[in-house]
Amino acid sequence: QVQFEESGGGLMQPGGSLRLSCAAAGPPFQYYAIGWFRQAPGKEREGVSCINNKDYNNFTYYADSVKGRFTISRDDAKYTAFLQMSSLKPEDTAVYYCATRAYCSVNGMDAGLFGSWGQGTQVTVSS
Repeated sequence: QVQFEESGGGLMQPGGSLRLSCAAAGPPFQYYAIGWFRQAPGKEREGVSCINNKDYNNFTYYADSVKGRFTISRDDAKYTAFLQMSSLKPEDTAVYYCATRAYCSVNGMDAGLFGSWGQGTQVTVSS
């Protein structure tokens, strides 16, 4: 089972950028799809983006709320996934988590189907 550690969160002004990292200790990271979720206070956990492994051509999924602003990627040699966030908005403020499942779905991200959740990293967008 993969265990993750998220990092890279912080305080950023609207319009700024941050890059989050999701690091695993080692294999079998490369065999899993990696998903990024976020949870704001008082709200349900929301699927943000997902990237398949190379067997599925690294297919990516983005929630409509972040499409065109966020980019997900992975470096299997470093057992790390990334979420590049640009044009940040106050509504992006949340704790961001990464998790795994066998593959990403074109139909969205059900948190109940993901496992191996990390502890999360706080992202705050405020002027």
